[in-house]
Amino acid sequence: MLLRHLSQVSSRVLLLFIALQCLRSGSSMHCAEDDEDCREALMHPNMEEEHSIRRRSIPGEVFSDYWLDKGKRFVAYRDSKANTPPRGKAKNIIFFLGDGMSLATLAATRIYLGGEEQELSFESFPDVGLMKTYAVDRLVTDSAAAATALLCGVKANYGTVGVSGHVRRGDCEASKNSTHHVDSIAKWALDSGRQVGFITTTRVTHASPAGLYAHAADRDWENDKKVKNDCGKNSGIQDIALQLMEGEVGSRFRVIMGGGKTQFLDNDYYDDGKRRDDRNLIKEFQKQNTNNVYVETRDELMAAELGNNGRLLGLFNDGHMKYNLKAMDSKKNKQPTLTEMTQKAIDILKQGDEGYFLFIEAGRIDTAHHNNKAKLALDEMAHLSEAVALARSITSEQDTLIVVASDHSHTMSISGYAKRGANIFSYGAMGEDLMPYLTLSYANGPSFKEFFNTKLNVRYDPTNQIEDSDLDFDLQFPSTAPLESETHSAEDAPVFASGPWSDLFSGVYEQSTLPYLMAYAGCFGPGKQACSS
Repeated sequence: MLLRHLSQVSSRVLLLFIALQCLRSGSSMHCAEDDEDCREALMHPNMEEEHSIRRRSIPGEVFSDYWLDKGKRFVAYRDSKANTPPRGKAKNIIFFLGDGMSLATLAATRIYLGGEEQELSFESFPDVGLMKTYAVDRLVTDSAAAATALLCGVKANYGTVGVSGHVRRGDCEASKNSTHHVDSIAKWALDSGRQVGFITTTRVTHASPAGLYAHAADRDWENDKKVKNDCGKNSGIQDIALQLMEGEVGSRFRVIMGGGKTQFLDNDYYDDGKRRDDRNLIKEFQKQNTNNVYVETRDELMAAELGNNGRLLGLFNDGHMKYNLKAMDSKKNKQPTLTEMTQKAIDILKQGDEGYFLFIEAGRIDTAHHNNKAKLALDEMAHLSEAVALARSITSEQDTLIVVASDHSHTMSISGYAKRGANIFSYGAMGEDLMPYLTLSYANGPSFKEFFNTKLNVRYDPTNQIEDSDLDFDLQFPSTAPLESETHSAEDAPVFASGPWSDLFSGVYEQSTLPYLMAYAGCFGPGKQACSS
C-alpha cells in the first residue's frame, strides 16, 4: 500500500512539474505547439494508463474498409426496412419509460456496458424521434407534468398530475373540479376492451405511474395524511393510492407492480404505514375478489397464478424498489428484476382476446441522477435495455408496438477528452486549476461540497474520491452548484419505436403528442385511428 501511495504521489509530482513547464510556455494553461508532453499532461492526467484504459479501439477501426463496410451494411439494413413498418392494427402496446433517460445517459451507458460502439437493445429500433418537454408553467418539467403529457396528451403545470393547465400545484379546490381532469391512454385502452397494467421501480403511487389513473393538484398527495395536511380533513379529495385502488381507471388494472407498500396502510396496521384513515388497502384489494393475488417477493411473483378476472398487486418494498446493483449485492434480496416483472406482466395480459396496454417505468434512473450517483443511474439504464430486449423477443412486430421514451433529461454531462476505452467513471482531463476532472459530472446537486473547498475556493482532487471505488455504488460525481437534489434539464427527450406504424414516431414533436400516436396505431382513443384511415 505504501509503495502504491508513493507511486501515486510521484505521478502527481511529475504531473505538476509538466504543468508548470506548460505555464512557462504561455501566459495561461496552454501548451506550445511542439510541446507534446505538456498536451498529454493536460488532456490525460492519469499517468497510470492501465488503471483506466481497457483498450484503445477495436483493431479493425484503423482501416478505412472497416468503416466503409460498416456504413454500407447499415444502409442495406435500413433499405430493407425502409417504408415497410407493419400497417395492421397494434393489438398490443408496450410503453417503456426511462425516467430521466437523457441522451448523455444513453451514451454513457453504452460505455458502461463495454465500449463506445456498444448498442442498447432499443437503439436498433427502426424509428427515432425527439419530444419537447417543457411544462405549461416551467421551462423544465417534472415527472408529474411530463406523465400528464405522455399519458394523457395534455400539457400541465409543474407538480400536477392528470389535470389540465387550469390547475396549479397545491390548488385543492381546482383539483376537485372534474372538468379539469384529463383521461389517460390507460382509460382509452380499457374502454376499448384491452387488458391494462403497469410496472415501475419507484412507488406505484409515484408521479409517472400516477399519470395513468390519478387526478391531483399535487403529486405528493400519495396518501390521505398528505391530502389532509394540505387541504383539511374533509376536503373530499381522494389521495393517489386510493384512486389506484378505487378509482374508475385504477380499479380496472389487471397488473400493478412496484414499490410503495407504506402508502396503502394505516400505521395501526403497519409500523411505517403512511395512512391515517384506519384503512388497509391491501387487505381490501384481496377481499374484492378471491382470485386477486398480492405478492411481496420475487418467489411469490414467479409462483403467482391468476384465476378468471383475477388481478395482481405486487409491492416489493416499503418505498421505491431497491437499486438493482444494491439488490443483487444483498444476500437477502427478495425483489424481482425489471425484466422478470416484464415477463410476468406480458404472460398475464396476453390472455385477453382484445390485446393489452402495458406501461413499464425504469424510475430509478431518475432518482440516482438526483443524487449525483451516476453508477446507479447507468446500471438502471442497462437493465431497462434488458427488459426492452425481452419484451421485443417474446412479442411480434406484426401486432405489438413497443415505444421507449424519456420524460425529461438531467444535467449530467460527458466531458472531454478521455482516451478511447477509458472507464466512464474515471478521469477526463486536466483543468486550468491543475486539478483533473472526471468524465461525468453534473451542473448541480448534493455532491458539491464533496468536490469543492468553499473556504479556499478551490476544487478537491477528484481522484481521491474515486480510487478503489469499483464497488462503491453510492459514489457521487461532481456538481458545479450546490443543491439538495440535482435538477432535470430542458433538452428534448428521445423516443424509439418498433412495430405497427412505428414510422409515425420519427421527427420532433410535443410530448403531449405521444399517447395519440400510440392510440392511432392501436385503433382506439380520441382522434383519428389507423383502422378508419
